[in-house]
Amino acid sequence: MFTQSIRWRMLIWQAFLLAGILAGFGVTAYQLHRTNRFSQIDDELARRVAAVAGEIRLRPPFGPPLGHMPFELGFKGPPPWHEEPEFPPLDEFGVESLGGHPMDMEGPPRWGGNPPNLDGDEFEKVWRDGPLAQREIRLSPRTLSLFGQAETNDFYYAVWSVTGTPLKRSTNTPAALAVPGGRDGPAALKWRTRGAYREAFQFSGIGECVLTGRAITADLAALRHFGWLLGAAGASVLTLGLGGSWLVAGRALRPVEAISAAASRISAGRLAERIDEAGMDSELGRLAAVLNSTFARLETAFAQQKQFTGDASHELRTPIAVIISEAQSTLARERSAAEYRETVETCLEVAQQMRKLTRSLLELARYDAGQETFERAPFDLAEQARACVELMLPLARARRLDLRCELTPLTVPGDAVRLGQVITNLLANAIYYNHEAGWVKVECRPERTMAVLSVSDSGQGIAARDLPHVFERFYRGDVSRSQSEGHSGLGLAICKAIVEAHGGTIEVASQPGAGSRFVVKLPV
Repeated sequence: MFTQSIRWRMLIWQAFLLAGILAGFGVTAYQLHRTNRFSQIDDELARRVAAVAGEIRLRPPFGPPLGHMPFELGFKGPPPWHEEPEFPPLDEFGVESLGGHPMDMEGPPRWGGNPPNLDGDEFEKVWRDGPLAQREIRLSPRTLSLFGQAETNDFYYAVWSVTGTPLKRSTNTPAALAVPGGRDGPAALKWRTRGAYREAFQFSGIGECVLTGRAITADLAALRHFGWLLGAAGASVLTLGLGGSWLVAGRALRPVEAISAAASRISAGRLAERIDEAGMDSELGRLAAVLNSTFARLETAFAQQKQFTGDASHELRTPIAVIISEAQSTLARERSAAEYRETVETCLEVAQQMRKLTRSLLELARYDAGQETFERAPFDLAEQARACVELMLPLARARRLDLRCELTPLTVPGDAVRLGQVITNLLANAIYYNHEAGWVKVECRPERTMAVLSVSDSGQGIAARDLPHVFERFYRGDVSRSQSEGHSGLGLAICKAIVEAHGGTIEVASQPGAGSRFVVKLPV
């Protein structure tokens, strides 16, 4: 399934991340644009509310009674609209009796103290229900220029009395407009959105309401258009981002596909196949280099395994053939007891060689599998080397070899028996492949953090072409790895496995005809 693909998973995650970022950016941009747009509208509405309210306060048709103010109208000091202290008689409302209703008077009526037989509260009620509820509002041309009287989408205004009676409104005011609530609240400017209209209103100190508004249909349409533009831009950016991510992911994963294809070919048996590292300069390039190195070691291991199997088969085939041949010859006719005994001794000797070979093979197999256990106890490497020299001394004397020792006491951690096996094997090779009356030298000395043990001889030496292979299993050179003396060709391979299991190294230096020198280094 596509959900199991690294490329698809990366693409889905990037799509989720990019969509979240774009959505957050788009919502934020839309809200900022909307807030800015409505702030501009609200500022215009507030300016118009202030203009209308100012007109009402500065041009009232009636003034407060002289010497008494039953409620707050916002004026301080004597009324500015009349300079003469003389007043005509007042009617029952405290208004000049000039004939007709106060709303029919031309010019501002003049009035003075409280009417007879009315206290302050009764006067205020009469005043609110009478002149204030019926007075006419006149706005200056400058204020009227702020409102459109014909355009339905322009600004409009409305004024209500303290009783909710409409006092003044523009011609383009919506018909269903009613006085807003909140009369009992503080005289602060408030805003509201009513359908497709945005309105601002304010109540004066005496309870009159001034409202201005404007149709915001065009603004809402512009906001919707802006939202669609943001959505389209976000979708375009998302599409481009996912397309680029798909290409980048494909380019990034192309080396992985090449590695997978090469691994598949190698698993099919083409061990010489390698990953093309050209163009892989990133982490995948280093991975490809490591895998190529691993494949090379794998090919080498398979080749060694193949050679090991062939060599083991060859080594086992020869003694088995000898045993079969001896048995068939013995059974072909009657033989004397001495002949039977000779045949049995030959078969026994060949069987001993086979057992030694199989034991070495099993030992190497355990080393390869990491199943061989070693003791980890400190011991004197010089003492162990001296014991091995004493063990091989009779063989050296039989070949008239001079066995020399230069051993410095040195304690190392490890398995003394297994490391003694290494020393014995190196001494045996030095004795077997030496000239008569030659010499063998064993040295042990410290070198920085390592213990160095070397075995040198004056023997035949090893050819330069054979030096890189002397530690390989069943490898035989023309001279140094011959089958003389019953050797199987596994001794040096076992020595190398034991030394490396102790964290050390083993090396060889040799020249044909000038002898060889094997050096073992072990950590102290």
